[in-house]
Amino acid sequence: MTTKTHSNLVVFGVPALLILLVVLITKSQIFASNTGALSIGITLDLLFTIPIVYFVLIKKKNIPKTTIVPFFILGMVIASYIIPQEHQSTLNWAKNWIFPFVELGVGIFVFYKVRQTIKRYKVNAKQELDFFSALKETCGEIAPGKIAIFLTMELAVFYYGFVSWKKRILAENEFTYHKNSGTISLLAALIVIIGVETYVLHILLLKWSVIAAWIASILSVYSSIQIFGFLKSIIKRPITIEGNILHLRYGILSETTIDINNIASIEITNKEIEFDTKTIKLSPLGELESHNMLITLKKENMFSGLYGMKKTYTTIALFIDDKERLKKMLENTILYLNSK
Repeated sequence: MTTKTHSNLVVFGVPALLILLVVLITKSQIFASNTGALSIGITLDLLFTIPIVYFVLIKKKNIPKTTIVPFFILGMVIASYIIPQEHQSTLNWAKNWIFPFVELGVGIFVFYKVRQTIKRYKVNAKQELDFFSALKETCGEIAPGKIAIFLTMELAVFYYGFVSWKKRILAENEFTYHKNSGTISLLAALIVIIGVETYVLHILLLKWSVIAAWIASILSVYSSIQIFGFLKSIIKRPITIEGNILHLRYGILSETTIDINNIASIEITNKEIEFDTKTIKLSPLGELESHNMLITLKKENMFSGLYGMKKTYTTIALFIDDKERLKKMLENTILYLNSK
């Protein structure tokens, strides 16, 4: 453990010290006297030299090589703050000509890895693996912790919103939850409302600040794209039963995997429920969406929410379009498992 900690200190400590060094240089008299030449050198160090040093340090370690990209982005951010505006020509060149290719390269690499993951899963498990699950696995392999979660969500929104248009034909073991719930109409209406609000807000803010108006508009457009991606994912990610496993999904917003052996009871009901730490709802929309089924477990299970939020539960409420069929299939599976 001590050796590993020391190794990590070297891997991340050396680049951190180099970054600190170049920041200190920009505060020195030497930088003030040679701002033009040193600005170019420091920019190149932050964008290329330090990421390369980091790459050399992790080359023989079990750290994803793609983590060099956050160092490149961090270098751009730091350079934007410490290099005087009039000496950012090299930085602007990198932003306009290097960074777009880095983004494109990361996107292509991730989608390639996702495709390979899905193919590998099909060969090994003889089952389908949905895109979002494969994307989470892939991003977890190429990026650390929170970065992997953020990358997964952003790529998933883009994929479901703009790439995945082919109509999905449901298998016998798959169940929809959006056709009768009104969720799609609600999210679509929210996108329209944001669009109208954005236009009005943009006009009002223009009288005060052009920059503020465009920042607000960009944030609103981004929010609409996010909601559209969430909406499409609800249609594309059905609830499924695979063997003795029940996959409860609410698009890319929330999900949980239940061992059917762990189910204590399945109740078709829309009665009001008091939600607490052990009783939760699959839908993150809360009271905006009703439920028509209640599944209670014998022991605690893990629930995953938006951007990797985790919590435990023993009872979960959800809405299912064909609730009777799901209940019957689960009960038949339980009977079969108990008879073995």
